[in-house]
Amino acid sequence: PLTKKEKDLQMLLACSTHLGSKNVDYQMAPYVWKRRSDGIHVLNLGDTLEKINLAARIIVAIENPADVVVVSARTYGQRPILKFAQHTGATAVAGRFTPGAFTNHIQRSFKEPRLLIVADPRVDNQAVLEASYANIPVIAFCDSDSPLRFVDVGIPGNNKGKHSIALLFWMLAREVLTMRGTVNDASPWTEMVDLFFHRDPEELEKAEEEAAEAEADAGYTRNDYAEPAGDWNAVPLTTEDWSEAAPASALDWSAAQPTTAAAGWDTAAEPAGFQQPPAAGGWDGAR
Repeated sequence: PLTKKEKDLQMLLACSTHLGSKNVDYQMAPYVWKRRSDGIHVLNLGDTLEKINLAARIIVAIENPADVVVVSARTYGQRPILKFAQHTGATAVAGRFTPGAFTNHIQRSFKEPRLLIVADPRVDNQAVLEASYANIPVIAFCDSDSPLRFVDVGIPGNNKGKHSIALLFWMLAREVLTMRGTVNDASPWTEMVDLFFHRDPEELEKAEEEAAEAEADAGYTRNDYAEPAGDWNAVPLTTEDWSEAAPASALDWSAAQPTTAAAGWDTAAEPAGFQQPPAAGGWDGAR
């Protein structure tokens, strides 16, 4: 069986975390292993795992997890930082970073973090610059061409790939929870890395449409599903037999006094308690 480090390296290779860009920054040169024939620089994944461990130690040292702010303006990094913040208790700033969030006390989005984590120091340069003004340490996921100005801990890795940046945040969250004692051998890390991947709404709609078409092609109809027990259209049978004669009541109607209907309705006897209405004589007569 593979060790934990070997499994991590296998996942990093599967997500192309080791592939950088064709350009290389002079400060990122020590983290580059070699350059391929097509010009792509290959990063050293051993350094990536070491820096993830170092970054997790720094994050755990912060007493209040909400004082750790995670920033990503890149689309592929927004879902990973939201999931990272959900599991570690950090504060996520997904999307555009409002200038002055670390320096302008007047605006509503003002924050005073103790640690800043950025997905890309080039795209999130405004957050890194303001962190330098406020003396906030910065942890950044850095590609081969990322600038390391004002970055205290750079984690080498492909920060442009959808799967790569999600895997890096997933590993960082796992290491943080492991050092806090939340994740251990008794209660292992069960969160799937797939939940950190960015999901395009258009792709989700397309997948739902394909699933609906596949169901239609299979010929499923309403009649294919199981019918409820019993025939709901049938008339319910009653236990009472209406063909039998009704039971005789205590009152014998045959013994009632015969009416004089044959002689005419006018000569019929008035029922008891009946009062004759007054004769209609106009409005004056009614009074």
